[in-house]
Amino acid sequence: MENANGRVFKYGDNVDTDVIIPARYLNNTDPKDLAAHCMEDIDKDFVSKVNEGDIIVANKNFGCGSSREHAPIAIKAAGVSCVIAETFARIFYRNAINIGLPIIECPEAAREINSGDVVNIDFDSGIITDETTGKKYQGQAFPEFMQKIIDLGGLVNYINTK
Repeated sequence: MENANGRVFKYGDNVDTDVIIPARYLNNTDPKDLAAHCMEDIDKDFVSKVNEGDIIVANKNFGCGSSREHAPIAIKAAGVSCVIAETFARIFYRNAINIGLPIIECPEAAREINSGDVVNIDFDSGIITDETTGKKYQGQAFPEFMQKIIDLGGLVNYINTK
């Protein structure tokens, strides 16, 4: 699995699926259409500023709310390479892995990394490096099978290769 490297978009606690992708867009399942509205109710400039490979960092309970898969799909399709948070809502965590979006829980990194910082994530070791400050954090490394799920673009693709 390749390392992630990108600029950080920072959010607080309890970022719910309704602000990740507002319910008014749920009648559409096209990932690019969903990406066009990603985070717009919490950060109207997100879509115009996010670049391929950028990283979302948030505090506690990221992805709480409804169980819609649209939320991690929108984030991934917007070009985000990884989400780092203190904690994730359980269903969001599963949905993210299921669609191939890397996520890492690391409370210290989530609290200390700032918006605009450039961060590198080594998924093999779980080491998160804030290249802006030089500080390193130890996140949870992905087991090999989860790396394969993410590399193949999600659980369905992983199962279809078996």
